[in-house]
Formats: sequence, structure tokens, C-alpha cells
Amino acid sequence: MPDYESVIIGTGFGGICMAYHLKKAQRDNFLMLEKAEELGGTWRENTYPGAKCDTYSAIYEFTFAPNPDWNYRVSRQAQIHQYQKDVARENDLLRHMQFQTKVLGATYDEKAKIWTVKTDKGEITCRYLISSVGQLHHPKMPSIEGVDSFEGAYFHSAQWNHEVDLKGKKVGIVGSAASAIQVIAEVAKIAGELTIYQRTPNWIIDNRDKAYSDGQKKRARKIPVLRKVERALMMLFSEKMLYPAVAGNKFWGKVLEAEAHKNMKKHIKDPKLQAILTPDFPIGAKRILLSTDFYPAIARDNVKIETKGIKRVNKTGIECIDGSQNDHDVIVYATGFYTNPFLMGLDIQGRGGATLEDRWADGAYAYNTVTTANFPNLFYMYGPNSNTGHTAITLKHEAQAGYITQLIERADGGEIEVKEEVENAFVDEMQKRLSEFTWAKVEKSWYKQGEKIPNNWCGNLKEYQQRLATPDWSNFKPLAK
Repeated sequence: MPDYESVIIGTGFGGICMAYHLKKAQRDNFLMLEKAEELGGTWRENTYPGAKCDTYSAIYEFTFAPNPDWNYRVSRQAQIHQYQKDVARENDLLRHMQFQTKVLGATYDEKAKIWTVKTDKGEITCRYLISSVGQLHHPKMPSIEGVDSFEGAYFHSAQWNHEVDLKGKKVGIVGSAASAIQVIAEVAKIAGELTIYQRTPNWIIDNRDKAYSDGQKKRARKIPVLRKVERALMMLFSEKMLYPAVAGNKFWGKVLEAEAHKNMKKHIKDPKLQAILTPDFPIGAKRILLSTDFYPAIARDNVKIETKGIKRVNKTGIECIDGSQNDHDVIVYATGFYTNPFLMGLDIQGRGGATLEDRWADGAYAYNTVTTANFPNLFYMYGPNSNTGHTAITLKHEAQAGYITQLIERADGGEIEVKEEVENAFVDEMQKRLSEFTWAKVEKSWYKQGEKIPNNWCGNLKEYQQRLATPDWSNFKPLAK
């Protein structure tokens, strides 16, 4: 017999959601493995100044754990992390968590129908293995000559050094995307000089962020329907405006581009700077960013944008391609994460020693985004093609966890596996539909691996929820006990 019925890798939003559904189904013989000292995933790791969600609080929460006490319309890192801890505590999940345990890989025993999970603390066996490691936990430092030669302080935004005081300093921030715009907005307030190294501008829409008043919170607690109405309005914006834009609808694309231009021109008056900040790709082709305070920060006198390109880092700062030099006291690399390959660093071996690394060499894929042929009893939270470009991943997590729980209940101690031809047909459909999206219109982005888009879902949230509501058992091999 295995040590546990199920093992969940990761204790971020996905892992917490999966654990909640297993307990709800009374299948609580499970273990959650976490490499860090506490739960939280990306919301534990990212503590940089200004760290916050880029999705509205009203939808960035679990439907089974509504929170009327968010402080802001767009929640900050500390409160999101506290929400995760509260949900785990209130649903008795903490006792299932084993911290400071790094998963190295897993091997499937076809005869015993058991997964052996290899960790830095030893081996653990289980019937069902559920990966919930996410994509935003391997910080990506740029391959720039001389990075280590800089004599001042330097670090990645996801590994923020809070001992470094930026007040009055000459700060360089390399990057201008999701994390960068949040860092920039805060650092601009205190730095003596702030230089932003921008390779590609992004489409940025005003999220109209604001604090909730005590009265609003009180009313939300007393009248829960108010929160449901707010959630519905946020979903209407996400599904009826953002989604059509990324799906290639030219009308909604132009509407959102006009909104983004309006947002920029409200704060940026210099036509030359406006041109520097305007993307040359259609909105949605790369991640649409939401921010209230980025453009006001750019408009400050102590902030400049450098677009000439970086040649090398030297001991005093950054040399640009044209030979010009910017000296800095501190350099921050807001250069994102390694998002592909999926499950990077994990050696997962299925039937006959087949590895996920080999199978996904040209881009990850999975049937209904949660399971893969030849890897029985292996499931994914936030798996291939489940990322969202317009709404909250927490809502996808609930669909994934419910679906995986049904697969486990169906197998009931045995083996369950999708048919390979079914998975292939699903993958073909995904890539064909995604080829029409704006994501396919740019050469490179974190959504892509080569010409494939292994990250994103090809439809709206409603379609995803419907597909994962009830498994089609004819798409799976006959159960093996």
C-alpha cells in the first residue's frame, strides 16, 4: 500500500484549492509537499515594493471562501498571502502540509500502480500524484555580459533584498512588464534617479484601483449579494471585453487600445515619450497590463526610459549599445520567470520510463489541461493550456480541482488514464484555435514555445468550466485495478 492516496506538489492557490476539494470529497489521505518554509507560492515569493495582483479582488478569490474584507479593489501581496493562510487554516489543510521538502521527481510503477515521489528528504509513495507547482517560481536573470561585475547591490524582483535602502539612490530597473510596472511605481517615489531599461512597451489599461472604505466592507459583510454583483461586473468586463480582444476581435481590440492610449495621454504629455511607450503589436498579443500608477510614475522628473538596448553591465552601471553609460547604485532585474518548459527541474517518469521532459520537448500539452497519456494517475493544477489571459486563475483552479477529484473517485484506488488519440485530438484543437489569437501574432512571448502556445486556454472561462464540469468516461481507458 502507498504511504498516501494522493500527494500534491505545491501549496499555492492551486494546491490549496486541490486540497479543499479532496477534503470535501472525504478523500483526506493526502500530503502536500512544499519546498519553502510556509505556504503561498508566488504570493510568498514576491515581496517587492508594490507587489499586487493584476486581477480584481472580487474574482481573485475562491468562490468557496469569499472575502468581503479586501482592502483594495486590486489586492496587495501581503493580504493575498494572508488570505491563502486563512483559507488553509479554516479548512484544516495545514496538518497535511510538509514544508522544506523539495520534490526532485517521480517514477510510476506500472505493476503496483503507485507513484514514488523523490524528494530531498527521501521517498514518498502515493496512488495519485497532483502537480500544483505553477509557472512563476523560477526567476529568470537576463543573459547580459558582466552582470556579476557590478559593484553595487543587484537582485531579481522576485528575490528582493529588503536590506537595501533605495531612498535617494540611482536605481536601474531592467524590464518593463507585469512585475516591473509595479516596482517602478513605488521606487519612483523614493529613488534619486530611476532609469527604466525597456526593450518592448506594453499595453496598459487603468484598472481604476482604489481602497475600499470601512463602510463598503461592512456592507459587503452584511449583504453578500453586493460582492456577487461586483464579481459579476468584473467577469462581464473580463469575458466580454478582454477575452474578445485577445481572441482576435478587431472591434474590441481597437476599443481597448483606445482606452490604453487615453490612459497614457492623461499622464504623459510629451509626444516622443508617448511613442516610446506605445507597442507595435496588437493589444492582447502579449499580456495586457492593468495599472493606475505606472504612467504617473513615468511622468516624474526623476524617471527616464532607456530604449537603446543594453550592451553590458560593468562595475559602475550599465553600458548601452551605442556606448553611452548609466551609473547606478542599485540594479533591479524585473525580467520575469522561466515559464517553459513546464515542470522544469522535475524528472517525471511514466510508463516504460517515458519522461515528461522528452514528451514535452516541443511544448507541453495535456488532455483538458489536467492529464497526459502514458502517465496514469498524474494530474496537473495550472497545467498546459490552462493559463488565462483575461480573468482569474483561481476560477480555473476550482474547475481543475473538481475535475481531478472526479477522476480520482472514479479510479477509486485503481488506475485511470486518458486515451492517447483523445489527447492528441484535444491538443490539435487547442493549437488550431490558438493560431487565430493575438498571442500567435508576435514572434516571442512568455506564452509561446517556438510556434506553439503551451500556456493559454483557447476559449473563455465559461467554456473551460463546462468542459471540466463532468468527465467523458469514454475518453479514458478501461479502469485497471
